[in-house]
Amino acid sequence: MKTQDLKKIVDKYSPEQLEACIRQQLEKGANACEIVDEQDEVIASLSKAGVVRELMDQGMTFSEALRELGKRIRAVYGKEE
Repeated sequence: MKTQDLKKIVDKYSPEQLEACIRQQLEKGANACEIVDEQDEVIASLSKAGVVRELMDQGMTFSEALRELGKRIRAVYGKEE
């Protein structure tokens, strides 16, 4: 997902709404957040947006939150290797 697309989702939906969209996608194969792609991609995109939104709600800028998301993703992949 492109950064600008992620920003649009983060600006539009609250963390609670993003969680609801993830549940909808898992249960119904569609979601109210209007994100359409392969199921795994939709869930990944909504999850990233949820993390970024929560960090922004804690006072981070979008750029800071995006960097923190990247840091967390790298940490997870680093532990798996």
